[in-house]
Amino acid sequence: MTPTPQMRLPDLSGKTIVVTGASGGQGSAEVALLVANGASVIATDLAPVPGETLVALSASGPGQMLYRQLDVSSPADWKDLASWLVERGKGLHGLVNNAGVPHRARLADVEVEDWNRVLSINLTGPMLAMQHLSPLMARGASIVNIGSAAGLNAHHTVAYTASKWALRGLTHAAATQLGPLGIRTNIVHPGYIETPMMAAAPQIMTDAQLALTPLERTGQPEEVAAVVAFLLSDAAAYVCGAEIPVDGGFTSSAGVKYMSDTIAAAAAKETTEPASV
Repeated sequence: MTPTPQMRLPDLSGKTIVVTGASGGQGSAEVALLVANGASVIATDLAPVPGETLVALSASGPGQMLYRQLDVSSPADWKDLASWLVERGKGLHGLVNNAGVPHRARLADVEVEDWNRVLSINLTGPMLAMQHLSPLMARGASIVNIGSAAGLNAHHTVAYTASKWALRGLTHAAATQLGPLGIRTNIVHPGYIETPMMAAAPQIMTDAQLALTPLERTGQPEEVAAVVAFLLSDAAAYVCGAEIPVDGGFTSSAGVKYMSDTIAAAAAKETTEPASV
């Protein structure tokens, strides 16, 4: 069953959590679920004000959402956010580095400007976030980085793929360095999730994805949000440095499903065809 923003997860009441890229399909689902489970969420994105969808989804309580404009690639913006959080005096219990940008160019075609832009958002952004916000966190706090299935195997989107592979390394470095302070760092790898980012994908891409995915369906943003909420909660108190795919088995299968289905279909065809005279 697909989770809804109202589903109950471990209680997040009293926790203040920053979520970047909050206006996107996946980000807004994360904010909505955290608010529904009692968290005070600082939702951030590039726009000066939150979109209507984010506001509507975050009205489910019993937690609350506060919105802050933020460019994740800007050290000054992170410094301002950290100062604002200190002024609020409520501490910080969680960080979700969700903001990300795709870029579909292959190795021969990628421009260095686009390469740098993708890495500044997908990799430098989470680094700056952890650098500026981890000093505000006490023992028991949790950081969740949003990776990608593209960070677990070889996708042709060279800048995006490289950024997500590098985010895995950054996650493990942070888990090692922040762990002794009682701060947990983990990474979630979404697969093919039905978000506005994927809305323009051609049907042939979706068909190929389904042929390679053991659960034979695409995912929903709420299903990623549920794993993120678990990692932010005290129920995951001994989970640190973990990589969790949310991809219907896509990366685990590594193409074996498609191979198995193809072999089975060929065998079935042989048994149903009449023998040659």
